[in-house]
Amino acid sequence: MTAAILCIGTELTRGELVDTNSAWLADALTTLGFEVAVLDCTDDEPERIRQALRRLCAAHETLICTGGLGPTTDDLTTECAAAVLGVPLERDPASLEAIRARMERFGRKMAPSNAKQADFPAGARILPNREGTAPGFAVRIDRALAFFMPGVPREMKSMFEAEVVPALRPLVAAELHQVRLKTFGMPESAVNDRLAGIEAEHGVVIGYRAHFPEIEVKLLARDRDLAKAEARARAAAAEVRARLGDVVYGEGDVTLPEVVGQLLVEQKLGLSVAESCTGGLLSELITARSGASAFFAGGIVSYSNDVKERLLGVDRELLVRHGAVSSEVARAMAEGARKALRTGVGAAITGVAGPTGGTTEKPVGLVHYAVATEHACFDRKLNFPAARQQIQMVSAFRALALIRDVLLGKAAPESP
Repeated sequence: MTAAILCIGTELTRGELVDTNSAWLADALTTLGFEVAVLDCTDDEPERIRQALRRLCAAHETLICTGGLGPTTDDLTTECAAAVLGVPLERDPASLEAIRARMERFGRKMAPSNAKQADFPAGARILPNREGTAPGFAVRIDRALAFFMPGVPREMKSMFEAEVVPALRPLVAAELHQVRLKTFGMPESAVNDRLAGIEAEHGVVIGYRAHFPEIEVKLLARDRDLAKAEARARAAAAEVRARLGDVVYGEGDVTLPEVVGQLLVEQKLGLSVAESCTGGLLSELITARSGASAFFAGGIVSYSNDVKERLLGVDRELLVRHGAVSSEVARAMAEGARKALRTGVGAAITGVAGPTGGTTEKPVGLVHYAVATEHACFDRKLNFPAARQQIQMVSAFRALALIRDVLLGKAAPESP
């Protein structure tokens, strides 16, 4: 089964918005068992939309289309689909009422232009929108079962999972099972080399998704028997874990901060952080998802030496003798955060994020980070000459990885 993806919107073709929908949909369709053959994009010009629909629906069994379902005059996807089908538009009273009710819940009155979002090609199956005002719809055009969804990523993802996946799943002959392993600490090329031979040995397809600074390893197995597919994928995943070791930190949608948080909760420990060059990024990552209050006390962005002294209790002599970017100061910051916020674990990061401020002795990309517990302090050093944002992100992830190692009893206090 081949599938095509079409994203519609002049804001995409002009580069005003980045198309993230295509990548997400391609991954989701591949996981379902489709061969994604085409990723296409067109502007809001009606004839080009109609041409794209005719061309893609003649060549593929499935078309997933996003964008152009809004209330404005340049939202023309529905009209173009009806024209290609040769059918009129029909207003759906239930959809119109749902739009009106949603607007009222947000204290707004439905504008006349919103009414067009309740118009669909005659005979279309309507796809409810639980996240916005624009319903989607499904029709058959030529050989393709075509689904039309909003371009807003949140709305599109919700609709795809709730309405499109159940309709597509029966179309795929083979059953499949995919295991997604999250890794941090090894380059993509090195991960690839470590996993050589696993595909042939276990009858799986390995895919890689680099999302800086992590690498996701995807193991996909297909079989007419779902249990057999799952067994092969699981066996391959076990082999990946054995070869990569602690580089694999989790599975599925879990994040490294969530893994750290779960360990802290299990061990009944609180966490506090002190950040200099990362400017609060570590705290942001930790609190990105709900539930952090169960283990995270707070953070201190100690950018200046004065704050390091006053709030964290870092000895001025350490700052004078070793400088703010040093293992000694990182250790003192971690211990200071732990004591100031009264937690079992304290973590700290101090470094030169650049692009200015580096010296021969302490170049841009030099970062010291540490983790303190009631019984010991662990420090590490990072040399990562890159762009400022990359240095900051890698530093925050390295600190999280060190916290994880400490909690698992796999970290030596001495810096290697």
